Amino acid sequence: MLNKSLILVSLFSLSSLLFSFAGPKRVLRTIVIDAGHGGKDVGARGDYSYEKDICLGVATKLGEEIARTAPDIKLVFTRTSDSYPELHARAKQANQSKGDLFISIHVNSAPPQQHKEFVGNKTVVSYTGKGKKRKKVTRQVPQYRYYSTPNPAQGTETYIWGAHKNEDKEVAMRENAPMLAEENFQQNYGEVDVNSADFIALSLLKTKQYFKRSATLAGMVEEEFARVGRISRGQRQRQVGIWVLQATAMPSILVETGYISNREEEDYLNSEKGQNEIADCITLALKNYMGWLEKQQLPAQNASVMLDKDGTATKAFLEQVAADEARRQKAAR
Repeated sequence: MLNKSLILVSLFSLSSLLFSFAGPKRVLRTIVIDAGHGGKDVGARGDYSYEKDICLGVATKLGEEIARTAPDIKLVFTRTSDSYPELHARAKQANQSKGDLFISIHVNSAPPQQHKEFVGNKTVVSYTGKGKKRKKVTRQVPQYRYYSTPNPAQGTETYIWGAHKNEDKEVAMRENAPMLAEENFQQNYGEVDVNSADFIALSLLKTKQYFKRSATLAGMVEEEFARVGRISRGQRQRQVGIWVLQATAMPSILVETGYISNREEEDYLNSEKGQNEIADCITLALKNYMGWLEKQQLPAQNASVMLDKDGTATKAFLEQVAADEARRQKAAR
């Protein structure tokens, strides 16, 4: 159990940390755009194109559109050529850039559909018994033709990290807290122990907040795709965690822009019209997202609303976090 003085210090520190994460009024300062795959990793294959090239084309056009409509936002690209930055390097670059948002561009693919077609019966002759008891037996055995056709799957999907990966996101939050990278960090905030109960509590709060923000933006992206007539397969959580999403200490989404395994969509994804339309949809979703964020922001003097007025629930929460952390450290010994 934490004593009263430690609780008071924790509450004060947590409140201060909440202020520091609130940041300036500008809700998005830096956006990291990740063109999936690249170089030796071609990604999904279509009839005539590779996923890596479509991703780079869309990511480039997305950056151009954001720069045109919101020139005050800093853009960071994980790649601008046919290269392959490893996944951990992409996440590290995003975190070191102190990004406010991570957008990864990808292309979907579905395996060919397998078919089984009845083509007739074949007469099969066999014999039973021996000597005079030997008998001829005939039977009809059905015959089938097996073949495959391109999968007709089409449409867009926007992923966020799976809820079961929240623990990984919390680690990223604690290891890459933006405030720790500030030049005058100690002067502004004093000594902060990233293993302390109050900092862990903040990480948990920010993880939940980032999950909500990621889900909100993902839904807005899919709404824009549907608005222009694309088939939206919705906002989703990947059952198997997407590493770059759970390792980035910021709201993050992965946009599957269409199915390269569908020839009609492959043509669309490779066209100027298609890539520009995808970039426009994501940019409009970003505009709506920024408007939503502005409404969510609280004045600095009201940031303590995130804490309970009497501190009771927060005290219990901090005590629980401290107990959980003590158990983890004991198990690690």
